[in-house]
Amino acid sequence: MKIKGLDLILISAIGFVASFLLFSVSCTQTQKETRNVTIMVDASQVEAKVAPYLYGACIEDVNHEIYGGLYDQKIFGESFEEPVPGANFIDFSSFEGEWVNENDILAVRSFPGAKLVYNKREENITSVETEIKFDENRGDNAGLLTHVSKPGNGADNFYGYEISLRADGRKVVVGKHKNNFEHIRDIDVECNPTEWNRLKVTMGEKKFEVFLNDKSIFTYDNNDKDLEKGKIALRTWNSNVKFRNLRVEAEGKLENPAFELMPTDQVSLQWKAINSDSKAVFTHDGKDAFNGQYSQVVELTTEGSIAGVSNLSLNGWGIAVRNGQKFEGRIYLKSPDLKGNVTVALQSADGKKEYVRQTISDITNEWAKYPFELTSDTDDKNARFAVYIDQPGKLWMDQVTLMNTPDNQFKGLPYRKDIGEMMVNQGLTFLRYGGTMINIEGYRFKKMIGDPDKRPPYRGHWYRYSTNGFGIEDFLKFSEAAGFTASFALNIEETPEDAADMIEYLNGPATSEWGAKRTANGHPEPYNIKYIGIGNEEVLFNGDRKDEYEHYIERFNLLYDAIKSKDASVSLINTAWWRPDSPNIEMVFRALDGKADYWDYHPWADQLLNGMEVERELIRMKELFLKWNPNTTMKCAIFEENGNRHDMQRVLGHVTLQNAVRRMGDFVLTSCAANALQPYKQNDNGWDQGQIFFTPSQVWGMPPFYAQQMASNNHQPLLVQSSADAILDVTATKSEDDSKLVLHIANIHNKSIPANLKISGFENAKTMKSITLSGNLNDVNTPEEPERIIPKESAIKYKDNMVYEFAPYSYTILVIEK
Repeated sequence: MKIKGLDLILISAIGFVASFLLFSVSCTQTQKETRNVTIMVDASQVEAKVAPYLYGACIEDVNHEIYGGLYDQKIFGESFEEPVPGANFIDFSSFEGEWVNENDILAVRSFPGAKLVYNKREENITSVETEIKFDENRGDNAGLLTHVSKPGNGADNFYGYEISLRADGRKVVVGKHKNNFEHIRDIDVECNPTEWNRLKVTMGEKKFEVFLNDKSIFTYDNNDKDLEKGKIALRTWNSNVKFRNLRVEAEGKLENPAFELMPTDQVSLQWKAINSDSKAVFTHDGKDAFNGQYSQVVELTTEGSIAGVSNLSLNGWGIAVRNGQKFEGRIYLKSPDLKGNVTVALQSADGKKEYVRQTISDITNEWAKYPFELTSDTDDKNARFAVYIDQPGKLWMDQVTLMNTPDNQFKGLPYRKDIGEMMVNQGLTFLRYGGTMINIEGYRFKKMIGDPDKRPPYRGHWYRYSTNGFGIEDFLKFSEAAGFTASFALNIEETPEDAADMIEYLNGPATSEWGAKRTANGHPEPYNIKYIGIGNEEVLFNGDRKDEYEHYIERFNLLYDAIKSKDASVSLINTAWWRPDSPNIEMVFRALDGKADYWDYHPWADQLLNGMEVERELIRMKELFLKWNPNTTMKCAIFEENGNRHDMQRVLGHVTLQNAVRRMGDFVLTSCAANALQPYKQNDNGWDQGQIFFTPSQVWGMPPFYAQQMASNNHQPLLVQSSADAILDVTATKSEDDSKLVLHIANIHNKSIPANLKISGFENAKTMKSITLSGNLNDVNTPEEPERIIPKESAIKYKDNMVYEFAPYSYTILVIEK
């Protein structure tokens, strides 16, 4: 009997609830005993088609997935837009941000995680306090860090505790950082954030207490051995804020650290001065840049000296070079009076060794591009790029690029070869380019095409000084070369005219106006983009607001008309935040039904039961769609599967979510796990969820990478009937020709589970193999042990009604063939 539509959903929902209750009980049972369960598969009963795009990933320039990662540009801070470091303070070290001493009041502009660390005290600190005032009750939070060690650039690049006042004055946020962010508690408070408020932390043995305006508001037991001691620091998270009256008590003595400034060279933040005898003058010039607002000026007044700047790539982690490795670069220069040449070079991090140099001559008074080539004569994982002069004159520089030669790039394109190949090896079938980075005023398609040296920088969300060297078209080129089906997110404030031009540029013939521009930019054939998200997580940040949902509907309809006028075949994704209990969701559905092909849904996958929760939500989503319109064609796209982990626990959350999506058949277009990439120890925020990790010289997969690879490599298009005791999560798929049967089994328990395999409808099976990924929940791979957690494959003699034992905390694929 075939059951369709709402009846099927109701039956599924009832079954889900029963399974959920049984599963919850079984979680307890497995702690006490191990018993055989039964997995039943009827391969003759096809229930649905499995989405070929199930094996997706989400990539955006968060945590430097692009700049410093996939994009082969070795220079970080290429256009000198980063300001001069706000100040260098005696007894303090600043890690990002613009810190300014205003008459003994320390001001810092909004920045995602800028911190100022007090260096004089690290042990025996018993209390720290400061007064804090926000410029306005907008932004996120700011406050104190305690027990600080291992600080570096990047929002979460340190160990320590955070105690921050929210910018609206209504909460104090307490969290733990160990190169990530672990939320501890939000404490409700009431204060005027635009007035001075005293934030204090007292520290005893394995305990600290938080005070706001002399009132105790929270006590915490500190049992983390990594955080037994450390320095204190001030920090802002996306807020304009001021601090005063910093006091530190240690060994019974009270210190009042003063924010005393040290002299500093006026060099853009991501660059360092080269000044052999302190006779050079450095200027961060905001009057006549080649691109953007700023350029860097170096002036040398005497002979016999060397002056210039150096760059150590992403957050100073170095440029990896090999003996014989060739780089190509270009730099824009001008000078009215330089008497000698300009030298570009690869050097050791301290500048004491020079591996290769090239001189550039005939510098004119007008901006011009000067290409160069550098071939290293040594191996160094931590080299730097340098630009310098050794004769008197004043030199302007801007827009610096350093990349591998095309033969050492991915498919001859400006992307890191090792990272690109790793993404292909993961078995990805779908790649989504989007996220909060697109919800920014400067993020516009027409600013991302053409000569990358002339694309304007903009104020980004994840990195304030973002550039457009890698944009939507560059993402499409990469996806095309990698063989991924691509989707990208479009800022909802794009004009309809620009959106129409964009579609003509991407999908139009070379004879069209914008298709001709695409051809002139080096890509004669259309990209044939199929899926575009209109916005990203719209109506999320300010809560469930009808006016914002209405604005989204208005913008979607304008962009829909523009895009469809150029290419009616493009599928559009509605990205309004899914709140099924809100009447606004039905309003959005009715307004966009028949226009939006998919509704974007962003679930979490960190926890062991997340897959079951997602399945419940997907069932509800489909049920509501059919309730609102029984003939609707709207479906779901999971464009971000999010979390804060990249370990075995994330594997189990991910694979149970994938099983849920398989059971939904073609209702779900894709499931894109975030984040595709993550630079090792450069995590700038809480999104500690990279599938592929990398350094300048190494790339390796985390356990979720291998789970995705396992599933993709063993994809079969037909979902067949399967059932199991809820203690195991199981789906079964088979090939179109009925020759191969594949079971996906997740054991989220800490003990092995024997199971009886009862398979029918698949006669004459001859061989079976198992592929298993297992480990402790917090197990990860490291640069030293990049294959510590990898799948293990073994051949098994197949027989009817056999017993197979599933390892603790494991994802297992059983492949049975005739």
